[in-house]
Amino acid sequence: MARYTDSVCRICRREGLKLFLKGTRCYTKKCSFERRPSPPGQHGVRRRKVGEYGLQLREKQKVRKSYGVLERQFRNYFVDADARPGVTGENLLRSLELRLDNVVYRLGFASSRPQARQLVAHGHFAVNGVPSNIPSYQLKPGDRIEVRESHRSRELFKTVKETIRNHQAPDWLTLDPAALAGSIVRPPRRDQMPLDFNEQLVVEYYSR
Repeated sequence: MARYTDSVCRICRREGLKLFLKGTRCYTKKCSFERRPSPPGQHGVRRRKVGEYGLQLREKQKVRKSYGVLERQFRNYFVDADARPGVTGENLLRSLELRLDNVVYRLGFASSRPQARQLVAHGHFAVNGVPSNIPSYQLKPGDRIEVRESHRSRELFKTVKETIRNHQAPDWLTLDPAALAGSIVRPPRRDQMPLDFNEQLVVEYYSR
């Protein structure tokens, strides 16, 4: 399973905004983006004029890296979104939001998407009672996601059980903190997905 292994703080600095890839650290003074918001590299502080292609590229990279998806897989998401009825950009974001690792993050079982991806890959979760270790697994309305019963006694999930009591899950999800479980109620609408993404620029990038 391919994955990004370099410093994730460089990603936030390169994209010029916080993507919250380090979980709770992103909310503290230790956040690298807070200490040094300029792009990484020797010439990161130089100001450059960004053209139309550059804006499209940066938006595509921002969305892709936020969800922790590599380029080929992200392009496959776009091709699938373009083939389905509806607005292509919204279809793309909806597919990304319905990934198992993202839903685990949205439910509050992990403090960041990278952590959620790791927890799923290590086999801590089950979908509809069947163990799953595939972070990209596409969920659908009615699916139930839960921490496997044999894993609930682990220290990590004892802590999670306490912290998610006050967690507010998105409206398209339901959360059962006592059972360490959640369900997909409906596909997310555009206003229930990240509003700081301009998916139209991503569509324009791949439609060149």
